[in-house]
Amino acid sequence: MLWNDWWVWGAAAILLAIGEVILPTFVLLGFGIGAAAVAVLLFVGGPLAAFITDSVPVLVLSFAVISLGAWLLLRRFLGVYRGQVKTFDHDINDN
Repeated sequence: MLWNDWWVWGAAAILLAIGEVILPTFVLLGFGIGAAAVAVLLFVGGPLAAFITDSVPVLVLSFAVISLGAWLLLRRFLGVYRGQVKTFDHDINDN
């Protein structure tokens, strides 16, 4: 099955990273990090890789959990900080 191949997850990680360059919101980067982590996990192998490759729902759930964690960390360390949002009190067209 194609879901269990590490290179598919690696290719998805690369495509998501390229998409992040086009749409910089940290969302695609979080998914890219999740896909890269799953690719590394499947490439290295072991009992955890054997467990997640047994069923597609477990594989997709592990990807989703890793992606969510990566996105939360990116948001925490690289996101908008309190007081960083600029507000405007007047319009540029007002004289």
